[in-house]
Amino acid sequence: MHPFIRGAATAALAAAALAIGAASAAAAPARAHRHAPFAPGQQALFVQTDNLAGNQIAVYARGANGSLTLANTYATDGLGGQLVGSAVDFLASQGSLAYDAADHLLYAVNAGSNTVSVFSVFGTQLRLRQVIGSGGSFPVSIAQQGNLVYVLNALGGGTVQGFREVFGTLLAIPGSSRALGLDPNETPQFTSTPGQVAFSPDGSQLIVTTKNNGDDIDVFAVGPFGLLSAAPVVNPEPGAVPFAVGFLPAGWLAVAEAGTNSVALFALGRDGTAHQIASLATGEAATCWVTTDGNLLFASNAGGPAVSTLSWSPWGPLTLSATTATDPGTVDSALSPDGSFLYVQTGGKGIVDEFAIGAGGALTPIGSVTVAAAAGGEGIAAS
Repeated sequence: MHPFIRGAATAALAAAALAIGAASAAAAPARAHRHAPFAPGQQALFVQTDNLAGNQIAVYARGANGSLTLANTYATDGLGGQLVGSAVDFLASQGSLAYDAADHLLYAVNAGSNTVSVFSVFGTQLRLRQVIGSGGSFPVSIAQQGNLVYVLNALGGGTVQGFREVFGTLLAIPGSSRALGLDPNETPQFTSTPGQVAFSPDGSQLIVTTKNNGDDIDVFAVGPFGLLSAAPVVNPEPGAVPFAVGFLPAGWLAVAEAGTNSVALFALGRDGTAHQIASLATGEAATCWVTTDGNLLFASNAGGPAVSTLSWSPWGPLTLSATTATDPGTVDSALSPDGSFLYVQTGGKGIVDEFAIGAGGALTPIGSVTVAAAAGGEGIAAS
């Protein structure tokens, strides 16, 4: 693979960004404890409806056996959105809901309103703190690393916009917006918009997948004050349609590739280059989403509908361990923090399927819940 650089003008750091960065750095030591005294121990699952009439977050209490019980539903004060050609995932993305466990904050995109909602999390209770512009058109994915947050906007050729979290509030970082330079007229929108934004484990790089509008894995360097490199290193993946990503403990980048219905692993270089080290077809249709747990990978196949369990070890090949049926329209998924349970969002009817994770990643169904007004929704996270 021979990456190249997509041209872009160099962004200047405004004086306001310096002030934000300094304030953020000063506040950083207190981040891990700021909200902790107010957060009850109840474990929760958060599900975004992406409803076009009004986006909501459904909050479920998670029992010791992994079962879900609806606790409450909260309005985001924004609208869901739907890309042309989408059916079971209106946003055609992964990671539209992000949970910051250190600060007990939940971030949600409102694609139809071009905004992001910020909630404080108190066990199974939410409090809306802020609704802020996403810095672009049709936000679909959020990445959070410490107090740095980047939002991926899917339309208009695609952009990423940076924010600082300061005392539970997002502040846009001046000069942080980066255009992806994709063709804004390519159709259908569902497969021609970027799929996810994600930080590398150490926070030094920001990854964006472009799906078939470029078939690229874009890698930005994250510099001082959270500013990105002027342009990404572009790693072409012809025909692969890179959709969603995750990371393995050794730092390998896992990519769900919808064009080949495969999961591929890459070594991500410090220079932004991505070198493929393994790839395996799931044998299913519409392999678009991937969630990682150690060296286990759970790939969601909307056309199955099914979840493929894969495993990897540096001394062996990438292997397919099992295929587990789900409700129609398998999309994004979330792990419980202890790795005992997997919750799979299915967009056909807005159902979340609950699974216990056994030896080797074997999935045992333990129940399901229907989220009201969530057909076509994407966005799921666990605390």
